[in-house]
Amino acid sequence: MKILGIGDNVCDKYDHQKIMYPGGQSLNVAVYARKLGEEAGYIGVFGSDEVAEHIVATLNKLKVDISHCRYEEGTNGYAMVTHEDGDRVFLGSNRGGVLRVHPLRFSGEDLDYIKGFDLIHTSNNSFLDDQLPLLKTAGVPISYDFSGQWNQEKKLAAVLPYIDFAFFSGGDAPEEELKSVCVRMTDSGVRMAVATMGGKGAMLWDGKEFYFQAPDYVDPVDTLGAGDSFAAAFMIELLRGHNASPDHIRFALKKAAAFSAKTCLVYGAFGEGKPYKRLIS
Repeated sequence: MKILGIGDNVCDKYDHQKIMYPGGQSLNVAVYARKLGEEAGYIGVFGSDEVAEHIVATLNKLKVDISHCRYEEGTNGYAMVTHEDGDRVFLGSNRGGVLRVHPLRFSGEDLDYIKGFDLIHTSNNSFLDDQLPLLKTAGVPISYDFSGQWNQEKKLAAVLPYIDFAFFSGGDAPEEELKSVCVRMTDSGVRMAVATMGGKGAMLWDGKEFYFQAPDYVDPVDTLGAGDSFAAAFMIELLRGHNASPDHIRFALKKAAAFSAKTCLVYGAFGEGKPYKRLIS
């Protein structure tokens, strides 16, 4: 199986440690696919600074294919992070860096490459929404992480017609509100909608039935990447089974919860930390 992340990459700079960890919603899913034993590729835009150098070196080390990435002069995406009781707290970011200035646009060669994958994963931070109609023509299932933007009607209307699987961070929102959003998503053509709810677990709606998955409880070192690892493990297990029976959906959710819990036992989305030399303004 081959999983392709398209879109955002960053280093999460931990202010209290002065260490940066590679990440980004789209990149994370590609890396988690490798850790789950699958082939993976990533298409994104890298800058020309120490952040970009560290991310590129890490992806090469992990054998994630980056042959179709772009390189631009300027600052790579980064976020400033600190910790409170094991939970990450975002202090700010440069809003994608060079990716925001040079968003991805796809050539015929890119599309031929993309057609060789079994799943595309992208996100609300990838500056890619206007390219989803073109990506849809590749005939590869698309999963999309809305993160906290699940209540923005303009965003939903622009994205939902072109994706197959939707993930979003429900947080502490009322369960009935999250159910309504899931139904809204499948009514627009999405095959499955998944709301992650932190310590309350996750909820999935497949257009017929709601499924609930409790979290695997651990004493977390760092919760960064928990949602991305849940999405990666769920999608891979679902695709491995070649079916979407109720029993297999439950099994895939259970596997996702277990893998997500392991993510919380390392700093950063998947470790690979490196001291950074300076703050970038």
